[in-house]
Amino acid sequence: PDMADIVSGRARVEQIQDIDVDDLLGRGSVASDDALVDAALTGRSGMITGAGGSIGSELARLAMERDMLRLVLFDHSEFLLYRIERELRKAAAIAEQQVEIVALLGSVNDQRRMEAVFHAYEIEVLYHAAAYKHVPLVETNALEGIRNNALATRCVAEAALSAGVRDMVLVSTDKAVHPHNVMGATKRLAELSLQALAADGGGPTRFAIVRFGNVLNSSGSVVPLFRDQIRHGGPVTVTDPEVTRYFMSIREASALVIQAGAMAEGGEVFVLDMGQPVQILSLARRMIRLSGFSVRDEANPEGDIAIDVIGLRPGEKLHEDLFYGEDVRPTAHSMILQTIEPSVPWSELKDALNRLHVAVDAFDYGQATRLLCEAIRSSSMDSHAYDHLAQRLEASVLSHDTTKSAKPH
Repeated sequence: PDMADIVSGRARVEQIQDIDVDDLLGRGSVASDDALVDAALTGRSGMITGAGGSIGSELARLAMERDMLRLVLFDHSEFLLYRIERELRKAAAIAEQQVEIVALLGSVNDQRRMEAVFHAYEIEVLYHAAAYKHVPLVETNALEGIRNNALATRCVAEAALSAGVRDMVLVSTDKAVHPHNVMGATKRLAELSLQALAADGGGPTRFAIVRFGNVLNSSGSVVPLFRDQIRHGGPVTVTDPEVTRYFMSIREASALVIQAGAMAEGGEVFVLDMGQPVQILSLARRMIRLSGFSVRDEANPEGDIAIDVIGLRPGEKLHEDLFYGEDVRPTAHSMILQTIEPSVPWSELKDALNRLHVAVDAFDYGQATRLLCEAIRSSSMDSHAYDHLAQRLEASVLSHDTTKSAKPH
């Protein structure tokens, strides 16, 4: 809190408490199947893209707990890569591990670079966690979102095929189901790309997709935002009183990604059992209480911290979904489900991706967003949602053009 609040007695230093994010789930943690994790990692040469991110770094920590031959950390952020490499090298020294740790800077959009890395380090298992995930930022930077999420996944997948990578696991999101925003649409197209390549066959790589909801305390989740707002005395901002999201801890989600990948035979879409959706308003109230404060509202006007409702952001939904359709099957792990979904033939999707690539390289926002919507609509599972997204993006193009023409020359 501000010093003035401390002096006035409105807040006390001892009230600030560190929140164990697992407490926010309101349930016990999910146990790992060690046999599956060992099958995925032990004795293998593995690589993680987006290794400095929330999920990527946790995947790296879990990988270090196994007797891996080599772990390649790949990221375009120098600082994040440095931080996770330093942490893992220190942990390896303490544990006297012999695993080879390699930190590589680069872009997942550079297919030649990816192929060279896969060949040089004889990568056997690849976790593709690199992506832009923040919905409002991707909404206002659509071309970069398309390039980094959809087109890059195609680059990485084709490089994996060319280099003979045995397993590639795509980390996906519930926002890819009935997408209402650009980020969700790009991740849906990434899913379709791996499904199509797997169905096309003719390569050594087993592709798998693991889809799940929000992870608590990740860089893009509401938890760090709420924590910062609470530390500054509020208000805590919630988009809508009814909005809900699925949540899981970072470690739980990362461990299940590894276990799902170990079960893959090629082309599966695995979905993590996220439990019941959590109301964000309730999450905000719980965080305020766990921090040692009370909620200020009509029932308690003398409370410490208020909650403000600010309205849904463009492309944001009240509730997220985890599945398309009803064909959901159990797997060998009680917390991992498999959903059976139709895919698009690679010959058809490849042409759409090529045209999308041209539009993005030409900085043609209107054409790129139209092609994005057409590409995911071709999966014939949710034409209404795709049409709604296309109409909204088309309106934003017209608005942008009108704004430009109104500016003085």
